[in-house]
Amino acid sequence: MKKIIYLLTLSFSTAVLAQVQTPQPSPAAKLEQTVGLTEVTVEFSRPAKRGRDIMGALVPYGEVWRTGANKNTVISFSDAVTFGDQTLAAGSYAIFTRPGENQWEVFFYTATDNWGTPAEWDASKVAATVETDALTAKSMESFSIWISDLNNNGATLNIGWDTKRVALPFGVPTVAKATASIKEALNNTPGHRDYYSAAIYYLQEGQDLNKAKAWIAKAIEGKDDAYWYFRQQSLILAGLNDTAGAIASAKQSLALAEKAANPDYVRMNKASIAEWSK
Repeated sequence: MKKIIYLLTLSFSTAVLAQVQTPQPSPAAKLEQTVGLTEVTVEFSRPAKRGRDIMGALVPYGEVWRTGANKNTVISFSDAVTFGDQTLAAGSYAIFTRPGENQWEVFFYTATDNWGTPAEWDASKVAATVETDALTAKSMESFSIWISDLNNNGATLNIGWDTKRVALPFGVPTVAKATASIKEALNNTPGHRDYYSAAIYYLQEGQDLNKAKAWIAKAIEGKDDAYWYFRQQSLILAGLNDTAGAIASAKQSLALAEKAANPDYVRMNKASIAEWSK
């Protein structure tokens, strides 16, 4: 009798624990992207087209749309960013849109705990509104958000579904953050990597190349067998129109790269030496 009760209890417990697992119609997605020195995260759900008419039908024109499915689509920035002349403070925002046939409004809304659109729209919670042209795109089966056109100082936030998408360029405060970081590091006890990073950043951003020249020289003092250090020194000197110095540094980089059996740097240095020797 005890054995029967035990088996019945075990069967009941197993039945209670068992759950049906099926795919979600609008699966959750998370996008994480570093832009310059700023972390950008987007959490959203991805409804599928499944043969339906989307823009102007399932998603009406002229009405505020949740921009995705289920709970709010939420974007987070680790630093203040800019959309055109509008500054958006660091933090998290729900993304709502008002799609139109030719133009969309994109709202960054401070309340992120809604399921769908807010029951009552509160204009005071709109941190920024971006108006942008609606673009025609290759048909996308699933609603998508992605970041493109990455550079040190910004990128483009894209929102799209079916044959429509919008693109929102935004800026990040990399120059201010990098400059402050360089100043702090070099005013303390910098190592050769600090000097190297500072020099490369100034080279990439077209800032004061005379400072970059001094810093890369300090980096080489700390590590004189780094072919990549000499390579960057050659580029900095070329940028200062010191062709002879650039060729000399490139030759040092080439010799070290050949010794290290790095074909990429061998090829790059040979190409630069040939170009600068004309």
